[in-house]
Amino acid sequence: MTASGCFVTFEGIDGSGKSTQARRLAEALRAEGHEVVLTREPGGSPGAEEIRRLVLEGDPDRWSAETEILLFTAARRDHLERTITPALAAGKIVICDRFADSTRMYQGLSRGDLRAQVDQLHTLMIGREPDLTLLIDMDPETGLARARGRQGHEERFEDFGPELQRRMRAGFLALAKEFADRFRVIDGARPEAEVAADVLARVREALA
Repeated sequence: MTASGCFVTFEGIDGSGKSTQARRLAEALRAEGHEVVLTREPGGSPGAEEIRRLVLEGDPDRWSAETEILLFTAARRDHLERTITPALAAGKIVICDRFADSTRMYQGLSRGDLRAQVDQLHTLMIGREPDLTLLIDMDPETGLARARGRQGHEERFEDFGPELQRRMRAGFLALAKEFADRFRVIDGARPEAEVAADVLARVREALA
């Protein structure tokens, strides 16, 4: 974190509740007088939202993991240029539902051994990490049932099934150890309000 704003990201398996917690955090911080930008990945800018539709809808085998890496990186670069960097420069708190850690998991590890390529592209085209990452940890079967219960159109990754979610959870917990300076693991199995209170407390610590 610097004087030019704070970049907070939420990560977790599908159905972990991170989107809900990101929204609740934004509302709580605004109530405390902070300027907050709530955004998401893939998406967060007009161009990135177009790419979102390409990668989250349709047949699970629509894209190879390698192609997905390129698509997600392109979306992230546009998001960074048009939304994240300007907001941070204006001293705002940016809260993002997923960022590069999701690409490290979904394409880098869980669907192949492509972590090195993900990190190379990240260094070349993105070049920044969040100031604080909140990992909402959740049992994979419970999370998948929640995700499928939404009955939305963006279910391409849920359709890969529970084994992918189990690998994702293990991978995210490993990332939390790898980047221990910025990760905070939050137990997502508790009632929503308890999780939200824990999240807010961790962010207040970071802001202090």
